[in-house]
Amino acid sequence: MKTFFFIFLLFFTLADGASAAEEFSVTVTTSSATASSPATDFSAYIADRRKAQFETSFGYAVFPMPYSLPGIGKGFALVGGAMNIANTYTDAYGIVYDGDVRGGALGVADIHIVPRKLILDFGAGAVNKASIQNFRLRGMNSGKDDYLLIGVDNSLFYGGRLTATFFERRFEMYGAWYGGASKMKDIRDNNGNLIVEAQNAPRNSTHTGILGVRMDLTDDYDDPRRGVRLDVSRSASPPSGTGPDFYVMDYNFTGYVPMATRNTLAFNFLRSDAVVTSMGETDPAAIQAQQGINCSDPALTPQQQQFCLDSVNLTVANNTYGTATSLGGFNRLRSFSQGRFRGAHTLFYGTEFRWNLSDEAKPFDIFIMKDIRTSLQVAVFYESGSTADISADVGKTWRSSYGLGARMITASGVVFRADVANGHDGTSTAIFIGYPWEI
Repeated sequence: MKTFFFIFLLFFTLADGASAAEEFSVTVTTSSATASSPATDFSAYIADRRKAQFETSFGYAVFPMPYSLPGIGKGFALVGGAMNIANTYTDAYGIVYDGDVRGGALGVADIHIVPRKLILDFGAGAVNKASIQNFRLRGMNSGKDDYLLIGVDNSLFYGGRLTATFFERRFEMYGAWYGGASKMKDIRDNNGNLIVEAQNAPRNSTHTGILGVRMDLTDDYDDPRRGVRLDVSRSASPPSGTGPDFYVMDYNFTGYVPMATRNTLAFNFLRSDAVVTSMGETDPAAIQAQQGINCSDPALTPQQQQFCLDSVNLTVANNTYGTATSLGGFNRLRSFSQGRFRGAHTLFYGTEFRWNLSDEAKPFDIFIMKDIRTSLQVAVFYESGSTADISADVGKTWRSSYGLGARMITASGVVFRADVANGHDGTSTAIFIGYPWEI
């Protein structure tokens, strides 16, 4: 799976994958009078791979990308990537952006420490100016404009992933470690008006470790059209400062049903649960002191004081319940803002019909982009999700998105995706790399 941004992992295991793959793919033909072996019965449930799972076809893309994020601002980014460099499996990506958000990131993926068995990804980035859209309510009841803008300075993020893969990528174990640091600058309302400015706020550091396993019984790792895929992961976030000690369990299942000659009906189920082993600070006054803000400042209007307290209460909720995988953005509930719906427990269902218009290897070179196009695709999708801090409340309130998408799949393993989604808040458009539901 190739994307421009990585959550990077740490795990180490080796096996004789080549001989195991050969053994895994053996089929046995028997007469109707002969009982099938257990291995033969098992293989009947596994889709044959359509093509080789490790490609070395070179490709690159460099293109400008203006951005406009509600409540955060506008600007311009330059995005670039080179895939399968020098006839290897290795990819390199980068992005530089300016405007209301300023910074950049670099990443290297698919470094084969042991060819086709042990794969390393790593990357880092920095942002020296940004505002984070922070909705004032957790759960599903926030309105479209119910958010604050948290200004941050001098943010840094970095991390790496190590994946052990076997049986033509049908089974993988992975681990990751990623971290970051940032300093709170101020809190503003959704129009950008200053509410409170942080005084001597500390530079907070956080890190998360991930361990996971993935079973992929589809016909292709990058562009599946039949079969099933299950990804189970545990991500742990040790306490930072006065934060909580908690971990998140994600269960991500996707099925692919072939339709007609080359089309696919895909469906996804996600369950995500945060488990707090030790609560963080829950005293609002202590949190204000730690963040360098004072919500009771008499210079603030009553509304500004309430907005300030809303931001503090979000920290209290996270320190009490933890935060599971959020909904909204590029991958789930695509008509809503990134990370719009947050809570300790998340449930999501999605379905997508993928109509492949073409299915041929066609090289292209248009100066800013070079690769081999293997498929053009149109998609129709519908998604529904719910999140809450109390497990029993999950499913009481749902939000949904539906829309159309266009994709181009390339031989180097990249899926270029454009989606137009509609929902309760209106229409949202996005250009992204990779299929939805993967992260």
